Amino acid sequence: MRRRRQTPPAPLPQRDGVDPVRVRLPVAGPWATVREHLAERLTAAGTGAVDGMFAAGRIVGADGSPVAPDAPYAPGTYVWFHRELPCETPVPFPLHVVYRDEHVVVADKPHFLATTPRGGHVAQTALARLRRELGIPTLTAAHRLDRLTAGLVLFTVRPEERGAYQNLFRDRLVRKEYEAVAPYDPGLVLPRTVRGRIVKERGELTSREVEGEPNAISRVEILGHRTADAFSPGGVTRDGTAPGLGRYRLLPSTGQTHQLRVHMTALGVPILGDPLYPVVTAAVPAGDFRRPLQLLARALEFTDPVTGTAHRFRSTRVLAAWASYDDWAGGQ
Repeated sequence: MRRRRQTPPAPLPQRDGVDPVRVRLPVAGPWATVREHLAERLTAAGTGAVDGMFAAGRIVGADGSPVAPDAPYAPGTYVWFHRELPCETPVPFPLHVVYRDEHVVVADKPHFLATTPRGGHVAQTALARLRRELGIPTLTAAHRLDRLTAGLVLFTVRPEERGAYQNLFRDRLVRKEYEAVAPYDPGLVLPRTVRGRIVKERGELTSREVEGEPNAISRVEILGHRTADAFSPGGVTRDGTAPGLGRYRLLPSTGQTHQLRVHMTALGVPILGDPLYPVVTAAVPAGDFRRPLQLLARALEFTDPVTGTAHRFRSTRVLAAWASYDDWAGGQ
């Protein structure tokens, strides 16, 4: 059996809790130099930016030495560099560490904070913030929550153990409990289990349900409701009357993108504050912290694959629309 080539360790340290970018040069191509390939590959940065990184010695090889712009192209080798961090608006909400040992960190993530670096959210992410605050450069995420969703996220400390924890989620060995606030429809019979097939196309903002074998399963329960006399969340129920407000427990047994948001919309009670479902209104700007999506990853329960310890963690966050609908609706 052919052995897989091992990736060399990064020769550059993290910056602001963010790993350097690693680029593997393709095994075949028309490029005569490393610069030619990077100029073509990093078109978004621009040729001038690439030349500037070479001139400053910021593009390095596996030994940490700067790569010269006229260095011959070497198929299959790696180079590293730190990209310029985007100008990010700090997320002004605390990130609580719920639990920490030598293997894992469980954090209670606020709304609007991305889990891991992606796109325009790099240093302002839960992973980068925890690496900085806890001084654990090897920290990695075992799974992700959407930027707009708050709640519990599991991180691993040791790279060699990350796969064991990720497999818990892959093999559905983690019990996940969410809480949501959405319109209350007295005609909606709960509890119920929602099954469907959800797909998300690359480049699309939203997921959608299609015909076919179900790949998304969620149990939906009602925890409580209030009448429409106390607030006006907007929208109507099936019979055309103004809805009340419902607090829901959501128990997904699968993990498709936006699964709970899609399922609640399909039931006619879309989660409050959702900019994508049932219709795309507008992307939430990075600096707009008003009316957070009323979805919370409330609990995580699993048996630690390394220590055998049975863990159960709960978020102490309160969904704002349930605590005070007027304050949430007013963006306070």
